[in-house]
Amino acid sequence: MESLYGSFRALPLSISIPLTIGIVLVIAIARNVIGQLYFPDRNRPPVVFHVFPFIGSSVQYGIDPYKFFFDCKAKYGDCFTFILLGKPTTVFLGQKGNEFILNGKHADLNAEEVYGKLTTPVFGKEVVYDCSNARFMDQKRLLKLGLTTEALRAYIPKFVKEVEDYVNTSPYFKGETGQVNITEVMAEITIYTASGSLLGNEVRSMFDSTFALLYRHLDDGFQPINFVMPWLPLPQNRRRDHARNVMEGLFANIIRQRREQGNQGDETDMIWTLMDAQYKDGTVLPDIHVARLLIAILMGGQHNTAASGAWLFLNLAHKPHLVEEMYQEQLEVLGSPPAPLTWENVQKLTLNGQVIKETLRLHSPIHSIMREVKSPMPVPGTEWVVPPSHTLLASPGTLARSEDFFPRPLEWDPHRWDKADPLEKPVDDSQKVDYGFGMMSKAVSSPYLPFGAGRHRCVGEHYAYAQLGAIVATFVRLLHMEQVDPKVPIPATDYSSMFSRPMNPAVIKWRRRKSE
Repeated sequence: MESLYGSFRALPLSISIPLTIGIVLVIAIARNVIGQLYFPDRNRPPVVFHVFPFIGSSVQYGIDPYKFFFDCKAKYGDCFTFILLGKPTTVFLGQKGNEFILNGKHADLNAEEVYGKLTTPVFGKEVVYDCSNARFMDQKRLLKLGLTTEALRAYIPKFVKEVEDYVNTSPYFKGETGQVNITEVMAEITIYTASGSLLGNEVRSMFDSTFALLYRHLDDGFQPINFVMPWLPLPQNRRRDHARNVMEGLFANIIRQRREQGNQGDETDMIWTLMDAQYKDGTVLPDIHVARLLIAILMGGQHNTAASGAWLFLNLAHKPHLVEEMYQEQLEVLGSPPAPLTWENVQKLTLNGQVIKETLRLHSPIHSIMREVKSPMPVPGTEWVVPPSHTLLASPGTLARSEDFFPRPLEWDPHRWDKADPLEKPVDDSQKVDYGFGMMSKAVSSPYLPFGAGRHRCVGEHYAYAQLGAIVATFVRLLHMEQVDPKVPIPATDYSSMFSRPMNPAVIKWRRRKSE
């Protein structure tokens, strides 16, 4: 033994160091594998088998989360644990899983510790996940004040005008026909419509110059690595921090000017709403909170809408007969030529709404909803307990892709919604709860939950439907759309970013409609 040790010490460092690292890795791998095979903890959900510690199942999950979930479900059932970059992450699928996680008590399950590391450097401090849960719920209540039906009614004409101006002036739409990367188009359209409606003319005009670059730099802060190490001195993180500081200053100037000039008309954008708002304790929102909440509402929903819109038009391009069916619906319902799009008129376009609904079912931008476990959580119907060292993960999108609820679940078929949805049952008052931002359903049994559920359900749900509804209806009025090559399948999903979007190239062919 001594001779072996002596021989090892005699090795040059260029050999001994890699050899030592290799031995340590082999021992760690062996210990990890043996522990899983021979010493599983029967009091916890089964662990997805993996060879490498720390890495665990991160690669399989990152490449295709839904495939990973369904493969694990077939082997382990609805509840199982996998290692995500060293963190034990317990997945609980199905309706029981949604109830367990999405309706969990805040004292037991915490979203701030999961998402705060990512959002605080982008939005700023003291808002969203960087404040108490009660204050965050109150901020959501204030944001909802700017998303009323009356506000949405005023936003629809703005959405329509933005799309019309874009199609008439963008270099993507030169001439009578052409091809466009629909992912890039939707990224621009959604930010123009959101800024113009929610934040007013001052901000919208800046998106042609100042705000556009700042927005891109802020957007770069939404990188998966920042879930784990947001403090890394990466170039994009330095640009993110600078962009947030500058954008805060720009919003502060707009707020100051508005306070000096007063509301000259009946403007109803989100800036005015928050400037005049108070927290429940009577505290007037500080201007810095207003500025940071404006950043949050601008950044928070744009990705989801842009990704959903891109998927929607890609699917329509593969079924151009549906584009014409949607156009004929407008002629039949709104007259020929069709009447201007208003809030009421968009609601009348049944197929237009079904196209959006089917896209959100099949292409939900968020595949995983996570909560940090703060106290031991017994799993109903089992002897398992999820400990505070774990993260809990719900995936409502798996139900939307299940044959138990949707025939041919991976087929994009808007006409599956032609009949009244039996899965969406009326909710009585006993199933409603106020988390601090208004009464809402606490039911999570529906297989269709594209905007989440529980206390962290998206407050911009109705705005997103209105925005997409107006954008889609306007595009259908202006353009014929089809696939460049009908034989090429719809692009695969890019799961490498924070939001599930189409892989490039995501190109469709367009042709302007003649006056009809």
